[in-house]
Amino acid sequence: MEELLKEIKNIVIAGKHKEIVTFVEKAIQQGINLDDMINNALISAMDVVGQRFANAEIFVPEMLVSAMTMKKGLEIIKPLLKEQESQSKGKVILCTVKGDLHDIGKNLVAMMLEGAGFEVMDLGVDSTVESVIAKVKELQPDVLGLSALLTTTMPEMENVIKELKAQEIREQVKVMIGGAPVSADFAKKIGADAYGEDAAEAVALARKLIGN
Repeated sequence: MEELLKEIKNIVIAGKHKEIVTFVEKAIQQGINLDDMINNALISAMDVVGQRFANAEIFVPEMLVSAMTMKKGLEIIKPLLKEQESQSKGKVILCTVKGDLHDIGKNLVAMMLEGAGFEVMDLGVDSTVESVIAKVKELQPDVLGLSALLTTTMPEMENVIKELKAQEIREQVKVMIGGAPVSADFAKKIGADAYGEDAAEAVALARKLIGN
């Protein structure tokens, strides 16, 4: 069983998305514990991928393929989990802010977070302040992740944080931001809790912000 978990982990690291379904289903048939499969194969694989990306050993295309492979495996396991809520490492809402239609980076962050065991709600692109606030109130996430790729849409991040304060719910959620033109200084300036330079760092930040 340990060998099969190791095989699944290696398949995710290598991004062999055509093979992952067969091996995950084989592991399920053999009765391997689902938590073990998630934590010791899928999540640990993405930890390796994230570290390799951080070390510039691989780049976005390779990380994206690994994340897609992990997601395929996760989609098979998820319906079999009776208490999905208890499996979650935390709840995260992600979106690209109003006026911005870029989503590749955000989508990669979403897949990496799912691979790390977080429950992710992706609001998509061009998200208005009002829609984001409504979802924060409804879902009560631990972390809100805001993305922008245009300098012209960066002020929308601050608008979201201002509205969180106006609605008196700012203290209920940690806010992390990211995107090519965004910086740690900008995050500090607008009152965000953290800035993630890339998807791997976003996962590390989410863990830190929630305390996992």
